[in-house]
Amino acid sequence: MDKPHDEFDEDFGLSGLTQKFRDPAQVSDGDAAADVVAAVADQFDGAYAWQLLEDVRRLMASSLTDEAIVTLWLGATRGYFDPTAHAMNGRAWLRRIADVCVTRIRRDEPSFVPTASESLEDRDRDQELRVAVLEEIQAVGSALADAGVTSLYAAPLPELVPTLERAVAEVGADLAFRLLLRALQAYFVRISGTTHQRFLELGERLGYNEYVVDDGCLNVWPELD
Repeated sequence: MDKPHDEFDEDFGLSGLTQKFRDPAQVSDGDAAADVVAAVADQFDGAYAWQLLEDVRRLMASSLTDEAIVTLWLGATRGYFDPTAHAMNGRAWLRRIADVCVTRIRRDEPSFVPTASESLEDRDRDQELRVAVLEEIQAVGSALADAGVTSLYAAPLPELVPTLERAVAEVGADLAFRLLLRALQAYFVRISGTTHQRFLELGERLGYNEYVVDDGCLNVWPELD
């Protein structure tokens, strides 16, 4: 069951979840991390669980490796919770998130059964959207790649940019763009005012509420224009 993007006036789905992982002490083990997921899935009267489940299932159904999935997760969370440190690979962690979402959905719809992954619809079949997101990743790629190696704010992730590029093809423009925004915030990468405006316009094309792109701390420097 798809939920419209514009009902969320903040970041949503998997990218929104990553924002909640702000303190390593808060998520010292897998159970504590699952508790964070449960609290997030309950937001918007449980509507959040649907979008989170959709994002997770899209990633699980993709051909991205478990290592690539972990890279995307770590890039968006500053590495505050590394599932591989708790005996989970990328898909095992996603399955745990999915189980939490299904449990929350069944509180309102006891008969709910996730459909086969083959039935997942791609919200952004429009190739122009994929091209636009890929161009934005490439435009900030050098700065993000440098930050991924040298940042004082997050763990080194030299494969982050190429993994985000692969995510555009594998999981679509929507989720890839939201994960890009999270990575830019996690690594506090400077972007120009023009880039910020393009992000806002791209978010509008993807059907986001006007506040989604700026939900967090994008490091906007108008003087870079």
